[in-house]
Amino acid sequence: MLRAAGVGVGDEVVVPAFGNVEVAEAVALAGALPVFADIDPDTYCLDASLVEAALTPRTAAVVVVHRFGRPADMGSLHRIGERHGLLVLERGDSEAPYDEIARRRQRAAYLDGKLRGVRTPDGGDGHTYQQYVVRVPGNGRPDRDAFARAVRGRGVECRVPVKTPVHRMPGFRRCVSLPETERAVDETLALPVEAALTKRDMQRIVSACNALGGLLQPAY
Repeated sequence: MLRAAGVGVGDEVVVPAFGNVEVAEAVALAGALPVFADIDPDTYCLDASLVEAALTPRTAAVVVVHRFGRPADMGSLHRIGERHGLLVLERGDSEAPYDEIARRRQRAAYLDGKLRGVRTPDGGDGHTYQQYVVRVPGNGRPDRDAFARAVRGRGVECRVPVKTPVHRMPGFRRCVSLPETERAVDETLALPVEAALTKRDMQRIVSACNALGGLLQPAY
């Protein structure tokens, strides 16, 4: 899509550093330079105001990635594109059947009401909960990684959604300030929220997490 739009050598493309390296790789394969902008801490998608701050006369496009089933603020991003004559491309999550999304939302609502000691996700409009991503405070005990090990030890699968931001990876290293991206990489943890989970499964997740809640500082 970038090549078809004429984006290539000498152009810059604004992309997120929180997430898959494939987006930056696609920009590089088109011959352009990926420029990283910070994310909104609630949606984990590009922050529109920070995208605008990252623009230069060489910027040709913005690639927006929707995260974990939570859509980016496309209205603001498209308005930026219109003001500056930029191509705005989206990379979204694969669509799931409505009944599956409804069950995931139901399980997410249960976790929202029961979990303690972690920050639950901001549901916002249209969240499909492809992943249920919480934040574990990094200045408490245990930190996110220790929390994850303890939860797994109690029989609950969980995963770190983004282990390394793209701007810290070989080939894409940049000296750029992305505080929300760095914080999200350090604090986020994806808990199970699949539609197939039973009530007992959900209770096990809550029990495993809340057993550690007294060791954490209060959710913020």
